Amino acid sequence: MSTLSFDDLASLVADGSVDTVLVCLVDMQGRLMGKRFHASNFMESSHEETHCCNYLLATDLEMATPDGYASASWKAGYGDYVMKPDLDTIRMMPWLPGTAMVLCDVLDHHDHKPVPHSPRAILKRQIERLDAMGLTAMMATELEFFLFAAPLDHIRRDGFRDLEPISGYNEDYHILQTTKEEGVLRPLRNHLHAAGIPVENTKGEAEAGQAELNIRYAPALECADHHTIAKHAVKEIAWAQGHAATFLPKWHKDRTGSSSHVHQSLVQDGKPAFHDPDGEHGMSGLMRHYMAGLIAYAPDYTALLAPYVNSYKRFAKGTFAPTKTVWSVDNRTAGFRLCGANTKGIRVECRIGGSDLNPYLAQAAMLAAGIKGIEDQMDLAPPTGGDVYDAAGAADIPRTLRDATETLRGSAMLRAAMGDDVIDHYTRCAEWEQEEFDRVVTDWEIARGFERA
Repeated sequence: MSTLSFDDLASLVADGSVDTVLVCLVDMQGRLMGKRFHASNFMESSHEETHCCNYLLATDLEMATPDGYASASWKAGYGDYVMKPDLDTIRMMPWLPGTAMVLCDVLDHHDHKPVPHSPRAILKRQIERLDAMGLTAMMATELEFFLFAAPLDHIRRDGFRDLEPISGYNEDYHILQTTKEEGVLRPLRNHLHAAGIPVENTKGEAEAGQAELNIRYAPALECADHHTIAKHAVKEIAWAQGHAATFLPKWHKDRTGSSSHVHQSLVQDGKPAFHDPDGEHGMSGLMRHYMAGLIAYAPDYTALLAPYVNSYKRFAKGTFAPTKTVWSVDNRTAGFRLCGANTKGIRVECRIGGSDLNPYLAQAAMLAAGIKGIEDQMDLAPPTGGDVYDAAGAADIPRTLRDATETLRGSAMLRAAMGDDVIDHYTRCAEWEQEEFDRVVTDWEIARGFERA
């Protein structure tokens, strides 16, 4: 089953198969927020719109309401947003009995215009820019995460200490080790498939208890939708099976981190615009310009791929997490990897993003950078070979959230592409994360690495 039409949903409600509809927006952190509607009410009226407090796009991970946002504040009284269901996104949530869901666009309560800093709106804006150029972005994300033996409530009561992964060994591609996780991953694959998410596979990753979920490429907005729903499903299905899942990029200082690599290419007139059989490595001139922008502006958008203090713990030599903003041909030590060289499936994989990224923000930022590369006909530097960790003269990825935030704040490219209000909004989001870290974690703890444990 794929997505459902409104008439399909009406039939399922009429025969009693569906009694609940989740009406969801995507928040700044990439989470589903919203309401559970009785299906009869949704069909009668709430499919048109419903409302939510505008603080849902101005909170942190703990749902606190920081000051400093222009769009929502105690001073302004925290008013409403309109949640407008996108009826093209209706689908079943097969792991929840009798439940369907729909994603919403977020509109201003007064004029019904899209809220510019809503994650879906930010990505749609870049998709529209590409569409005006006759191009369509195709994307795929990889979701890496850890599974723990204990359920989340037990872990919380124990103060998040002495966490035990669900298996005890490095399980990268390891069939025996991943068998121990099939109680979670088999229903995950099957339920997502039934929900219309084009799952390819799950596999073990390069640590004990670390898994990866791969979803087939799709147009950019669908890709982000798939990613968000799948991430939500991982957490719910793990919880239902008595385990906990985390998408923290670096949950332990001695363990490999979790990423979310983003594969991307462009299509023009139904054909792969990145492929030229006569080009070096099969790359078209368009691809070279796109990649040049993607790489040149990587520091500008790193804060949107690595949005928390913990995100930067992952960037370490010899961990398969990149430290340099260069590209290489099929080389996992580089920030950008050319995949599918000399084939119609040629694409670029950005390896900078962590498992905590919001896919709408990440994809929008990378598309903005790629579009700038095309507009300015930017030249792509030669690939870097060998161990990129030791590459001399290669530009570094920002190594702290504080540095990445300042670069985001000063990015003329992103301000032109996304608007000042969007950049100021997400700059404030990153500032708050740093302020909270500085407030809670002492110098004594930092010196001993305790904040990374």
